[in-house]
Amino acid sequence: MDKRTFLKLTTAMLATPLETRGGSEKPDAKLTNWAGNYQYSTDKLALARSVEEVQGLVKKLAKVRVLGTRHCFNGIADSKANLISVEPMDRVIGLDPKARRITVEAGVRYGQLCPYLQGKGFALHNLASLPHISIAGACATATHGSGVKNGNLATAASGIELVTASGDVLELSRDKDGKVFPGAIVNLGALGVMTRITLDLLPTFEMRQDVYENLPLAQLQDHFDDIMSAGYSVSLFTDWQQKRVNEVWLKRRIEKGVTLDAKKEFYGAKLATKNLHPIAELSAENCTEQMGVPGPWYERLPHFRIGFTPSSGKELQSEFFVPLKSAVEAILAIERLQDKVSPHLMISELRTIAADENWMSTCYKQASLAIHFTWKPDWDSVRKVLPLIEKELAPFKVRPHWGKLFSVAPAILQERYEKLADFKRLLKDHDPQGKFRNDFLDTNLYG
Repeated sequence: MDKRTFLKLTTAMLATPLETRGGSEKPDAKLTNWAGNYQYSTDKLALARSVEEVQGLVKKLAKVRVLGTRHCFNGIADSKANLISVEPMDRVIGLDPKARRITVEAGVRYGQLCPYLQGKGFALHNLASLPHISIAGACATATHGSGVKNGNLATAASGIELVTASGDVLELSRDKDGKVFPGAIVNLGALGVMTRITLDLLPTFEMRQDVYENLPLAQLQDHFDDIMSAGYSVSLFTDWQQKRVNEVWLKRRIEKGVTLDAKKEFYGAKLATKNLHPIAELSAENCTEQMGVPGPWYERLPHFRIGFTPSSGKELQSEFFVPLKSAVEAILAIERLQDKVSPHLMISELRTIAADENWMSTCYKQASLAIHFTWKPDWDSVRKVLPLIEKELAPFKVRPHWGKLFSVAPAILQERYEKLADFKRLLKDHDPQGKFRNDFLDTNLYG
């Protein structure tokens, strides 16, 4: 499929109002993920509305996995036996203004929580590009936003409640269970069914977003650190052609008493004169406000507006994490593959993420550059390109995103996580029979 044909298909599904799905939802005849590229191996999906219902289901079922908002592109959430969804569990349990913490049920999505927090005068430290994902699922897979000083979304979590394989409720917190909590938060769905999560908060803040076009690739070689630290959150979008970054999305906090403006030029890139989509040919209708217009944090940190989302996301995604110190080398390595990559690509995004201490996080003990690929929905072509990318990034001990498409061999993947043995022991303590294991985990963690 050429780019023009693909864009025609994508435009047809651009802006569909977000709906909050509740307990009355009936399972689809054939369960697929958000993008439609992955069909789950069973249609046995139970909707749980309370912790007690989760406990009852877990006790009854011999094998089970938890299905979130279905934004993963691989089989990490799949099960051949049974699936549980906690989407109906979407209440705020409690807000502690003094401690700056909030506890919510595991079915809450960022798009639901953020306006509530704004109304109470609080904010989260970061958000992913899409606000429509569940908080529990994002934390369990180390999903991230951007910013050299900002950890991924799991780093905001200070407590979790899970139903373990025995049906018991397990509560863990960063404060009381410091030795174990870093292994439990990015749990890949293998530790149990997350039913509640507590998040650290910040006082609310405003931001502006300015977009620049056509940043020369050579500027990244000379000024990478300055470019990526020029805002609270910075994203670079490129199709790896013409030795340039197509768009720079610069998101900056607005501080009291400090005047921010947008220079006409940013390291050789030109200030955009209208709102842009990451794929320039597409309408920016469902993108967050740009052009320096001030707005609350949750309407600027994501790339796409909360009220609208692509209805099915006809695309494939891969993402690879390399140490930030090797960022420029890694970018140039991919740029050398442009003839192999670009024909199958919609767009790539480059983002930075701070290091963290969570055992199975893609940023465990290393500040990272995330190299993201949004592919055309052609798996036969993409599966041939992935090994080429992974080979180029192998010298940097690349870690793929847990919920996206990759082909890294299990033995190599396991070597990338020095706390994997501890993580497996944690799983054995709470799930000795492997009730929550599936083919994805058996292959990538135990294969």
